[in-house]
Amino acid sequence: MDLGSGGGVAAGAAWALAAVVTAGWPDINEWSYTHLLSIIETIIGFVLVALALAFRPDDPIAIRIRRGSPWALALAAGLTIWEAVTAKLLWLPPPFFAPPQALLEAYLEDWPRLLECALHSSILLGTGYLIGAAVGFSSGLAIGWSKAAAYWGHPVLRLIGPLPPTAWIPIAFFLFPSSWSASVFLIALATAIPVAILTWSGVSSVPASYYDVARTLGAKQGFLVLKVAVPAALPHVFVGLFMGMSASFVVLVVAEMLGVKAGLGWYLQWAQGWAAYANMYAALLVMALLCSGLVTLLFTVRNQVLSWQKGLVRW
Repeated sequence: MDLGSGGGVAAGAAWALAAVVTAGWPDINEWSYTHLLSIIETIIGFVLVALALAFRPDDPIAIRIRRGSPWALALAAGLTIWEAVTAKLLWLPPPFFAPPQALLEAYLEDWPRLLECALHSSILLGTGYLIGAAVGFSSGLAIGWSKAAAYWGHPVLRLIGPLPPTAWIPIAFFLFPSSWSASVFLIALATAIPVAILTWSGVSSVPASYYDVARTLGAKQGFLVLKVAVPAALPHVFVGLFMGMSASFVVLVVAEMLGVKAGLGWYLQWAQGWAAYANMYAALLVMALLCSGLVTLLFTVRNQVLSWQKGLVRW
């Protein structure tokens, strides 16, 4: 959707209206950061209008602004409605439903703890995800290539594949010496299963003609695996990596709620225990941004690795 040359101006006007509602409509309950929120909304509106008017319509920046202006407009409208039904009208009662300025307060006053928890979660997730991706890829490659590995690997994957990784929590916390190592195992397991299954599927579906051509040219066994089977299976592998990313985030939150002493899952449980729902929503937003950033990074890696697919496969 493109709102035309006035898209940025309309979005900026929507943010200015949000600022007017925030500052001009009195809060039923007093919130410390209402004025600051209105200033931030005003700045966003001013920047959007200034950028929309500063560039020619055919400028790449102006084109990007026009493409993003519907979302900027929708966010401003959603923020205005959120502000109205919480801080102004109390249609959604506190403390279960916090207004936008309550989240701003949580970020400004509790940012050290949130940052620490985000770093802990990132390290835990990254460790488990990388281990699971490596194990899943190597296992799937072996099962898809070797008949002996397939003989032993198929039943194992069929047995443990349908089980949710959270079902292994009691066993993991019993077998591993610390809650952190148990959490790494659970995240790795959640990642490895889809990666192994999709890698196995990708290797198994490589046309036999690819191998015949390579053998005709004198290719050895290692070349067939690394230069034929793996590149042909990479689209399936990345599908498994995306599925593993989603599953690992679910396990991350559950694992951190049960054992570790820091992390976004731990922070969610702590906020719920103290009825600090604004902090809980703030942590959920951080978690959503973290997940979105990692998925975007994975898309970037996929686009670089599978650049040969452009023009052949619709992305």
